[in-house]
Formats: sequence, structure tokens, C-alpha cells
Amino acid sequence: MAAFRFPSPGFSVPRPAALGADPYGERMARIRRSPHFREGAFQNPGGKARTWPSGSLVELARAYVDKEARLLRAPRGPVSVHATTLADLARPPATGLRLTWMGHSSVLVEIDGQRALFDPVWGERCSPFPFVGPRRMHPVPLPLAALGPVDVVVISHDHYDHLDMPTIKALAGTGTVFAVPLGVGAHLEHWGVPADRLCELDWHESARVGGLTLTATPARHFCGRGLRNTQHALWASWVVAGEEHRVYHSGDTGYFDGFREVGAAHGPFDATMIQLGAYAEFWPDNHMTPEEGVRAHLDLQGGRPHGALLPIHWGTFNLAPHAWAEPGEWTEDAAGEAGQAVAFPRPGEPFEPAGKLPTEAWWRSVSGPIAHPWRRPRGVEGVAGASESELADSTVHST
Repeated sequence: MAAFRFPSPGFSVPRPAALGADPYGERMARIRRSPHFREGAFQNPGGKARTWPSGSLVELARAYVDKEARLLRAPRGPVSVHATTLADLARPPATGLRLTWMGHSSVLVEIDGQRALFDPVWGERCSPFPFVGPRRMHPVPLPLAALGPVDVVVISHDHYDHLDMPTIKALAGTGTVFAVPLGVGAHLEHWGVPADRLCELDWHESARVGGLTLTATPARHFCGRGLRNTQHALWASWVVAGEEHRVYHSGDTGYFDGFREVGAAHGPFDATMIQLGAYAEFWPDNHMTPEEGVRAHLDLQGGRPHGALLPIHWGTFNLAPHAWAEPGEWTEDAAGEAGQAVAFPRPGEPFEPAGKLPTEAWWRSVSGPIAHPWRRPRGVEGVAGASESELADSTVHST
């Protein structure tokens, strides 16, 4: 733990190592040369980065303290986790592409003989401190050491639920390469990752790692690990292309027109991993709703259903006022209406996008009732004289 010094001489307080480090020197010079860095900060597509919730803070507080809503933000019992074994991952995927969602935004992608690990978070909390902060609602499916060799670790941005210091330190000893957005490398070097194993990219830059081509693509979000968020570290989505397959990981992002441009330049994709959880009306520009996530997938695929959509950024940490299982329920509806194939694996359950997709709504066994406010009830549609209470009751799922 390093010391953080205030301007007054002789006074210092401990600075947790998990806060990371600010870029300086040649890294900072490169940041200043970026076309996406203006007015002293990285900029979002179409406008400045927003780092604080919008709207009424009173309404935001009410959303969090509401008793009924609070009960829905956590599962009612243990989440069904697939106990991933070495046998699950030792056999090469028959189709050449296999995805294993480890929870939240952590995904192991086995693609054309290579292994890429996205946003690995094996920690108990997404926080700089082990005793406070959002705690995971299900265990990790397998120990990090049991994952096996990884060719490249891909980081989308530096928020705690995507960049976990203990996990990075453990992976740093494996010899893997780390692909990160511009500026994020300062954190990893601070934690012991050698500079020669960092692949630090600006948007639209590509690099070759083994048999994979990795491209950092735009996202609409922000960065920061402390109170002083200078926006000197970029956030990104990622395209990873092998010899035969290509995948897309959204990182965290609000919906924006850039998905169409990414799809036109790099798609179509065999699979997309799309953030569609932890959304709220208080931060509409930074996270996507399930409907927006499905729309983003279609944009990436040239406007038509194609490939498999894997919903990410839900089910593991309580980061928003919405119900814990709402992203699963709503994504099932939105994807069904669009005719898009969507995978709902349990955490740790491997699947191949070209094979049979896991589609069981596994969350329902431990979920409270989830409202579907836009959907006309199936049971009363076209039934004359149905009461308002009947209509309301039939738009929620009860376990």
C-alpha cells in the first residue's frame, strides 16, 4: 500500500493499491495525442463523459430504499451455478467456438484454438476494500487456477466490477498478455504486470496476439476508481477475430449509433456478449436496458438476427434499482420478439454458439415476480370484460 500525500508537508494517509495508478510520462503523452481526448479528458461518442447520476438524487434514494423493490434485487435462495470442471474445458469445442459465462461480464472465449478471458472478476466484492461494496450473489463457478492457460486477458475499462486487482495479480504470474484500453495499463503496471505483456489500444486500433486479432472499438461510458475521476483512462468494447470466427464484447456502454459502424467494419459476429444489466433511468447514457441490448446486437449484425447473443453484466452483483432477474426476463421477451437467438447459460456453463443454446430460464426458481409492463397478457388477450387487476396480475411472472 503506497502513501498518498496531501499538499501540507509531512502529512500522508495510506492509499489502497486497488485504486491503481494515474498515467504519466509517455503513456500520458500518448493519451493527449488521442483524437478522442479533448479538453483534458476522454470523450464519449457524441458528447462528454457523464460520471454522476442524472435526475433527482431524492428519487434515486427512494428507488434504493423502497422495501418491495429491495427484496427483488437479490435472489430468494442459492443461485444455480454450473460447477465447471476441467473436463468441460479440456475438450476442444467441436465447432471451434465456445463461450463460458463466469458471471457478470467475465467470459472465457475459446476461439479457433486460442483462449481469451474477458473482464475477469473473481473477487468477492467489486470494491477497493474487502469489507464493503457490492458482494457477489453467487460463487465463482471454478477457482481461477483451475481455468487453465489463457492466451490473452481482455479488459473493457477500469471500474471495479470489470477490473479486479487480486484477479489481475493472480493472472500476472501466468505469462498471459493483457489487452486494455489506452490508459488502463497504468493500473496493471502498478500491480506488477510487465510492460512488455501489455497491449494498450485506442479506439479503432488493432493488435495481433497469437492467432487472434483484437480491435478496441468505441463504447459510451466513463472510467474511474476513486473520487478524483480524471477520465484519463479509456473505456472500450472489443472485437476478437480468429481464423474462422469472430466475437464482440460490449464492455459497459449506453446505446448509441456506433454499433452499426462497428458491425459494418468488423461483423457479422458468431456471438456477441452484450451488457444489458445495471440500467436505470438515472444513468441512461452509460448502461443499456435489455431492449437496447437486443437492438445493439441487431445493429452489430447488419440489422438482422444472426449469431448468438449472450447477455452479460447481470445476475452477479446488485448495482442498480431494478429487480435481480429482470434482465433475464426482459431479454427473453425482447429477443423473442426480434427473432434473435439468445443464450441463457447458468454461470459456468459452457456452450457453443453454433450448437444447441442453453435457453432455460434458470433464474425463475429463486426470483420474485417480475413485471412485464409493455406486454399484453397472454392469458387475457382478446378476452372481453377482463378486469384491470386480471390484466396486471398476468403481466408478472410468479414463481
